[in-house]
Amino acid sequence: MPFAPVPKSELLARLAAGHAARVTVVTPNRRLAQEFAREFDQGQIDKGLPVWETADVLPFSAFVERLYEDALYSDLAAGLPLLLTPAQEQSLWEAQIRGSKWGEALLAVPQAAADCRHAWELANAWRIDGALGSFDGNDDQKAFAEWSRDYVQRCAVEKHTDAARLADVVAPLLKESALRKPKLLVLYAFDAVTPQEQDFADACGKQGIEVRSCAPNRRVGQGPTVRVAFRSAREELEAAAQWARARLEAGAKRIGIVVPELGQRRKEVVRVFARILNPSHNLPGEERKILPFNVSIGAPLGDYPLARAALSILELAAGEIPFEQASRLVRSPFLEAADAEMARRARLDADLRQVAPARVTLGKLVGLVEGAPVLRQKLEALFKLVKAAPGGERSPHDWGRHFTDLLGAMGFPGERGLDSDEFQAQAKFNETLAEFAKLERVAPKMSFARALGELRRLCADTLFQPESPDAPIQVLGVLESAGLEFNALWVSGLTDDVWPMHARPNPFIPPALQRKAAIPEASAEATLERCKRITAGWLEAAGEVIVSHPTREEDRELLVSPLISGVSSPLETPETRTYARYRDLIFAARQVEYVEDGKAPPLATKTPKGGTRILADQSACPFRAFARHRLNAEALEEPVEGLDARARGLLLHTLMKELWTELKGSAGLVGDVGPAIEKAAKAAVADAKLEDPFATLERKRLAKLAWEWLEVERGRAPFTVAAMEEKRKLKVAGLELNGRIDRMDALESGGHALIDYKTGKPTPNDWQGERPDDPQLPLYALNAKEDISAVAFAKLRTGEMRYMGFSDREDLVPGVKAAKDWGALLEGWKKELEALGQGFAAGDARVDPKELLDTCRYCDLQPLCRVYERVNALGEGEGADD
Repeated sequence: MPFAPVPKSELLARLAAGHAARVTVVTPNRRLAQEFAREFDQGQIDKGLPVWETADVLPFSAFVERLYEDALYSDLAAGLPLLLTPAQEQSLWEAQIRGSKWGEALLAVPQAAADCRHAWELANAWRIDGALGSFDGNDDQKAFAEWSRDYVQRCAVEKHTDAARLADVVAPLLKESALRKPKLLVLYAFDAVTPQEQDFADACGKQGIEVRSCAPNRRVGQGPTVRVAFRSAREELEAAAQWARARLEAGAKRIGIVVPELGQRRKEVVRVFARILNPSHNLPGEERKILPFNVSIGAPLGDYPLARAALSILELAAGEIPFEQASRLVRSPFLEAADAEMARRARLDADLRQVAPARVTLGKLVGLVEGAPVLRQKLEALFKLVKAAPGGERSPHDWGRHFTDLLGAMGFPGERGLDSDEFQAQAKFNETLAEFAKLERVAPKMSFARALGELRRLCADTLFQPESPDAPIQVLGVLESAGLEFNALWVSGLTDDVWPMHARPNPFIPPALQRKAAIPEASAEATLERCKRITAGWLEAAGEVIVSHPTREEDRELLVSPLISGVSSPLETPETRTYARYRDLIFAARQVEYVEDGKAPPLATKTPKGGTRILADQSACPFRAFARHRLNAEALEEPVEGLDARARGLLLHTLMKELWTELKGSAGLVGDVGPAIEKAAKAAVADAKLEDPFATLERKRLAKLAWEWLEVERGRAPFTVAAMEEKRKLKVAGLELNGRIDRMDALESGGHALIDYKTGKPTPNDWQGERPDDPQLPLYALNAKEDISAVAFAKLRTGEMRYMGFSDREDLVPGVKAAKDWGALLEGWKKELEALGQGFAAGDARVDPKELLDTCRYCDLQPLCRVYERVNALGEGEGADD
């Protein structure tokens, strides 16, 4: 039955009488309760009162739980079932699913259990839990009916209840004096009352509690209501943020921004609103300020840096973690002495990237850490604690204590004072850890890995948002906005495919049963009516209301929602002030000093480090050579699984060196070369310090490659290997560079062949023209004391084995072409290499990529040279931040 309404003004007045009036206000959700309490407090402030009693305003579920706790701490406790925590509910549902005939077929049991929990809440709220097995349904719905039946039986045996049925447990207890019952119970801003809520309210009425309803104030005709279209969702969001700032500066106290699909766009929303409302918020060294907006949807607890660091410590204690995760942990501010060893740990991270594997164990990390004594001490303490811990399965409570000890061994959360957000994140993590420990009541003993997995899932499922002082701008999802009041409201994203919402019947409950119960999400008609009510509420929720929608999404045209198509659309977009980006303000205030940035001081030494790579980089881009070989600028390395390209190259060079040390030349190819190949492959793997089983696989791969390559060598004229991996001094343009010749063969027909091993896609064209791409072999040829008759790439690529290059005569080496004029070729190389060497020595540091952006595609110096500011090839994307 409907409840008699009470005007909001009268309700606020009765609450002002204090607790003696025994008035309780319940709302559908926590946000509405907070907003109503804020409005009441503001009214008391406006009256000039220095103190007042806090109004009793809370969500309906919290009110029921409070009554349950009253009974629990009274003589009624012995007869009460114990209330399960959400984590315990999840664990029970998972157990029922795994123990059923469907359990083995499900790949994602935790997700299925979470869906079952939601379906169970829905079934109880709409009084259809007893009919779940009575309606025909698909396999999912039959499975849920069975799972829920077993779940109820287990709860009955173990004397448990859950949040879905708590109102039914408490209702019969309302007659007891132990419960603190209000005199007046007001249901505020309920769009629809579920049968369970109705039954509970009726039970309250039977016990002499007056039950009334109250609706938010409507502000019809107090200001403009307009509809606006934008070219994109990003442009729409930016306009809404600028409008909100303008209204805030004009004195509005409560501003609402509604963003459909807020969960998916949360990061974008925070970024845009933070930039527009406080442009300097992300400047280095800037004092952290409280932003004037609040986003209604939190982020997973595990995404917060402090919680992520805690989980990383536990995962490192459990086994291997990716290097990137270990890197973040080493540099984390939430470990002991993080500030004192900040610089040392940053240096350590750079060093670890050169020697650490792609996945790191705790023992391996302990052995690699040098130069950060406190960090090493803490890692050793963690290692000792892990080794001392008893193995096997333990209870969640015992694992919870062990997790706490592991975190303590690392000095978590560090000695630095935590800011407000970090402090709250730590408190929430501790609360989540306590929730995990309570699983002991329903879950069996478990292994370390499973216990950590449960904690990790709890952190992922727990949405958290640090509390902050009341913000004047509220960014809300669609359902969170219902029932709220504002001075100004902007509702965005109202396209026809978003609004009205689509019907979403629960997949675990037969649709016919949901429609019979009139569940709003179960049918298109009910969903449409609900969306109409929400839309009407928006249009009356503020003195100024703007509804908007984007017209395009990439190449797709979007249409306005039919629910707002009747709202007038002005000829011009509502006037909002455009706020400059912080970077634009800095640029506008610039004092330009022009310098010649393409000219560095001449090189001060004749023996620079970098070898022939200097000339290759100078050819690709003068700035690249300057930055790498004079500024020592280089990107941090990224450990990879297995061998990276450099390591594979070294392995191949070692193989060839060991092989030709045995064979000596073409004469060694006569007879059985198998032993020489096996010996060379084994030596190469040992030199690379590879371990089984990877070492065995690499030996086989190298042996196969050697067999295939020697077939190419057998097609050559007689030769003797004259040099292998031989270091040489190379002179060019007055510079002396260090080089290493892969191999040089003495040819029986006269002269020598210079050979460079390649595994990629080499081409002799890399030696041709201005600024040759690979000047290494030409430089070797020009500096060799021997008579060079050929220069060649040896392409060591399975299925593509061959020589390629140039020689001074025909048929010298198979695949190597005779140059039209050998002398002219050498002279051309000398001219180009001299020019490259002179440019480097003279300080040529121009940003001048040889092949424009193709040269820059895989270069790691782009942030330093800012090439894209010179070559305007990449426009700023919509997701770009400042």
